[in-house]
Amino acid sequence: MLINFETITLPEGAMRQYIDARQAFTALEQLRPRQNEFRGGMVWRTSKGHQYLVRTSPGGAQKGLGRRSPETEAIYDKFVGGKQRVAEIASGLRDAIKRHERVNRALYVGRTPRIIVELLAAVEASGLSSQFIVIGTNALYAYETAAGVRLDQTILATQDLDLLWDNRKTLSLAVQEGPLAEGMLGLLRKVDPTFELRRDQLYTAVNSKGYEIDILRRLGPGSDEQPRQLKPGADDFWAVQARNSDWLLSAPKFSEVIVSETGGMARMHTVDPRAFALFKLWMAQDKEREARKRQRDGMQARAVIELIEERLPQLRFEDIHMFPAEVRKQAEAVTQDIAREMPAGRRTRTR
Repeated sequence: MLINFETITLPEGAMRQYIDARQAFTALEQLRPRQNEFRGGMVWRTSKGHQYLVRTSPGGAQKGLGRRSPETEAIYDKFVGGKQRVAEIASGLRDAIKRHERVNRALYVGRTPRIIVELLAAVEASGLSSQFIVIGTNALYAYETAAGVRLDQTILATQDLDLLWDNRKTLSLAVQEGPLAEGMLGLLRKVDPTFELRRDQLYTAVNSKGYEIDILRRLGPGSDEQPRQLKPGADDFWAVQARNSDWLLSAPKFSEVIVSETGGMARMHTVDPRAFALFKLWMAQDKEREARKRQRDGMQARAVIELIEERLPQLRFEDIHMFPAEVRKQAEAVTQDIAREMPAGRRTRTR
């Protein structure tokens, strides 16, 4: 039977505001490759009575581009002019985003917990968003945002965020020289300095309000079964294996710009809603899992399947092949169940 929840459709004004805010946010995202082209600087250096054009990197490295000539002057002018134009566009977009964030808050456009949005923004800024995806309950914020609705708070309530590390990719350079120089825990502390590792559970960090961040990793072919530290030898996470997480890493990915309860925005990278529903159906049948959690897994799976049927019909379960046949058959049965009952089931209403 259908989940006895009402899905709330966002008011038209809030939907328009989200579309406008998202447009500004994605415009700044799309500008970042251009900004990267102009990282560092370009200067003239004098040596032995002659001027030479030198390209400098943010880290202080220098590369000579040749003696001063009409050609190198043209290179210099193009670089300086381009950098200035990109900086002006970025400044304008950042100002627009700040205005949109205030309106987002006034119109109650978003409700994702602020800590999640700020953490995802920090991971994005660090350049590591391709190596971590959100799994678990908080992925529902991305799905409901894409569908323009609010799912029932009963199935959303949680005090933790699960990040699945794609440990098929190396973090070595980032750990040694870049954004993870202080480890993933150091990155979290830039968002909230009260985060500390739980000594009884070293894959979990908790802050002063009891909010937890778990770092999980795949357990599959070629992957050792021991916990693995993100930054060896440091006070940092030991990523623990998540059973059958290869299903999630092999599934199509899904991303959406989410909005916090205070209006801030960030992009959430997660798994396709169909993969989420299938994984939750499997978890709901896992006898090793607590009965209370299994019941909630089943409710979340059905809620997402209903959301797909009603709001995201372009997504088809038959296109997801990485899950076992018995799990996919179960999803097909639930989908048929929902399709039969939908006309007499839950109605979508406007808040």
